[in-house]
Order: sequence, then structure tokens, then C-alpha cells
Amino acid sequence: MDNPTAPESALKPKDHLTGKVIKTTIAGAILDIGQKVPGVVHISQLQKEPVNRVEDVVQPGQTVDVWVRRVRDDRIELTMIEPLGLEWNEIKENMIVRGKVARLETYGAFVDIGAERPGLVHISEISHDYIKSPAEVLKEGDEVEAKVLEVNRKKKQIRLSIKAATPKPEEIMAEVNKGERKGKGRKGKKQADERQEEEPVEREPELTAFQIAFQKAQERANKKPTVKAKKDKSAAMSEREEIFDRTLKNRITDK
Repeated sequence: MDNPTAPESALKPKDHLTGKVIKTTIAGAILDIGQKVPGVVHISQLQKEPVNRVEDVVQPGQTVDVWVRRVRDDRIELTMIEPLGLEWNEIKENMIVRGKVARLETYGAFVDIGAERPGLVHISEISHDYIKSPAEVLKEGDEVEAKVLEVNRKKKQIRLSIKAATPKPEEIMAEVNKGERKGKGRKGKKQADERQEEEPVEREPELTAFQIAFQKAQERANKKPTVKAKKDKSAAMSEREEIFDRTLKNRITDK
């Protein structure tokens, strides 16, 4: 919280404030942080290195960055040492943390999660797939999410798992399929109909002018033999009748 005018009741540990040194003492410094009660920085909280004299670090009138340590009724205890993102007592098993890959080794990766020590992700806890080296999927500086598997405060060791914080491939596919099934309602049916309309419909090829003319010519050709045959038959009958008439006339004349 970068808000020095916030009421002290709203302040909480690790909130970031800006204060002005109004007085120094042997034990530390008193700051104005815009609250009803003063802010106090103990000499041990001026910097990480040991301090012999408060005046060697801060002077009256100086503006400094501070973080809340504890809120009391008569004062707000501050520190000029930027606190860790995660204290040892804040790290719990199964919690999800975000961090940056600080170092790669053959056996795993060290991830800075804002704690005093980086957490170790063993090579077997990096990916759901088998990998021969952490460098196959990670590089220094990568930001990752991991699940806390174990925290040993005495040894100051943190075991993490990127794999445990990542869905399995089959789970991802199941979610995708689930989403597709949900879409098969009216909207899904409409989309299917639209796709069907967009699909080309197989139609019989249109005939060209030449093909049409050729087809009609064939039809006429198929009809002609029948007409011709009728005409030939009629002509033959007329010819036979004519011959028969001539024959009769000749016979009558001869008599």
C-alpha cells in the first residue's frame, strides 16, 4: 500500500509507505507517515548491515521508503529493509506460488518465489512429459507457477512442483470437449446448418450448347428411321398397286 494517508486501522504488515524523518534517537528514528500516530524505525531495521549510529543512515528531514511491521495503538513499527514476499511462516504445503527461474541444474530448477531461499523443482516435477534436462522446457528468467510440496523451516528448504500446478493434457482435452458439447444447443445447430449451407452441393454438370444440339440431333436421328420405314412401305404398296393395274389393262386390251 503506497498510501501514507490511509487510517492506521487499514494498514497491515508489508504495506509500503513513504515517511519523513522528524527525529533520530539512539534506538532509532521517528517518522511522519501521515498518520495520527508516529512511525518508528528501530536501529536494527535501518538496513541489513549492522548500524552503529542512526545518523549514519538517516537524517532529520530526509524522506525514506518504509514498510509496516506492526501496528500498535500508540505507534506504527516500521522497517527500511524491504520485506520478503513470503516469510517462512507464510509458506504452506499445497499453496500455489509464482516465481522466476533463478538457476538450472541437471537435476532440476531453482525458482525464486520471494522467500529467503529459492524453491527446488526436481526434474521429475517440471513437466507431465518425460524430459532429459530442465533446459528442454525452462530457461533462467522464466516466470512460472508452482505448488509447494514440502517446506522444511529448520533446513530452510522448499520443494516445489510445476507439474502439480499445471493441468494434465487429458484434463485440458476433456475441458475442450466439454465446451464443444455445451455448444451443441440451438447455437450449435445454427452453426452446423450454416456450415452445411456453405458446403458445395454436388449438381449435375450443365450441358453446353454443342452438347444440347448434339443430343437433339441424336433424338431426331433415332426418330427418322421409323418415319422413313413407313414411307418406304407405303411407296412399295403404291408401286405394287400400279403394276397390278397396268397388268390388268394390258390383259383387257389383248382380248
